[in-house]
Amino acid sequence: METIKNINYKFFLQAAIASFGAYFCMYAFRKPFTVATFEGLTYWGIDYKILLIIAQVIGYTLSKFLGIKIIAEMPQHNRSKWIISFILFAELSLLGFALVPAPYNILFLFLNGLPLGMIWGIVFSYLEGRKTTEILGVILCSSFIVSSGVVKSVGKYTMDVLEVSEFWMPFVSGLFFLLPLFLFAYLLEKLPKPTQEDLQTRNKRVPLHREARFALYKEFAIPLTLIIIFYIFITGIRDFRDNFAREIWDALGHTESIGIYSYSEIPIAITVFILMALIGAMRKNYKAFLYYHAVLLFGGLLIALSTMAFQMQILDPAIWMIVSGFGMYSCYIPFQGLYFDRMIATFKIKGNVGFLIYIADAFGYLGSIAIILYKNFGQGSISYLSFFTYMIYLIAIIAIAVATISYIFFRNKYQTQKQITYEFSEQ
Repeated sequence: METIKNINYKFFLQAAIASFGAYFCMYAFRKPFTVATFEGLTYWGIDYKILLIIAQVIGYTLSKFLGIKIIAEMPQHNRSKWIISFILFAELSLLGFALVPAPYNILFLFLNGLPLGMIWGIVFSYLEGRKTTEILGVILCSSFIVSSGVVKSVGKYTMDVLEVSEFWMPFVSGLFFLLPLFLFAYLLEKLPKPTQEDLQTRNKRVPLHREARFALYKEFAIPLTLIIIFYIFITGIRDFRDNFAREIWDALGHTESIGIYSYSEIPIAITVFILMALIGAMRKNYKAFLYYHAVLLFGGLLIALSTMAFQMQILDPAIWMIVSGFGMYSCYIPFQGLYFDRMIATFKIKGNVGFLIYIADAFGYLGSIAIILYKNFGQGSISYLSFFTYMIYLIAIIAIAVATISYIFFRNKYQTQKQITYEFSEQ
């Protein structure tokens, strides 16, 4: 537990509030529209809401591919201007969505997603390479667990209570979060640079250019490829759960509740935070890095067993959504930067987390598009709930396999590297 001693609590509190708040607000410009049903609207034989989700995810995915270069090479000064610019572009796109009639306004959901995929990498870049990175990282990660549900509740409140139409609701919901976003971006920019102790324990983080990115991937090709394959599925099904939360909850019998989207996610955020904080408190990078593989194995088993219990009517539907959500996010959150931050520190890699996050995210959101298309065109007769439960079993199998193979690879590589270092020092 040595890593949580001698913390600069002023920095920690500012970093936690600013990063959590900034990413929380980002979701208000991305997710509220998913709580609308757009009932009865279809174009080209496809449900209008599915077209909107696909358009936004394509923009978001393209943003992730661009981020492989942009975020990896981004200099470490005046990054907040990019956050503010991207958010304003996204909000103006939602205004276009409200003003332009369907189906032509689908283009504006694509434009809305285009800048938002960059926000995570920029926000996480303020936190990486510090002795408190994991604790701050899991606070940041908990923002998108909670925020997705909260902004959906805000969107539903905007429609039900303020009587705003489904088309204007996303723009109006975003307006509530503009000023807080500006404040949190300002607080991020005012964070101090990593200390000397941070640099000694976690490695100095530097921009990672093209040749260095290729060299890094080549060295760790086996586990990184497996992680990307897993991430394609976990991102796809997590996004499916998020985008079609209303349809899934309606199928479970919660048709009238506004708050179900929020309070069902809060226990998940708290339990995931505790789990990741325990790993973040470990001083030894190698030990903590290996523990992430145990978490991945645990998450895979948990989502499979809880789903089996739900189908056997042992678990209450709401409890199942919380427990399976905890297992899913336990698998998903480490690859939002925490796992890669420890990887860089363990193997003394010269670079930054941004490249590793974005190469996983880019392919992950391709998976999200593929799963939506497969559900609509390949499994259109299956309910959202049934499709979700079937996909969970597939993710569980992949999680267990990836955890096992990656653990063996990294353990062997570390032992080999350690032996080479020892032999060199002896000479």
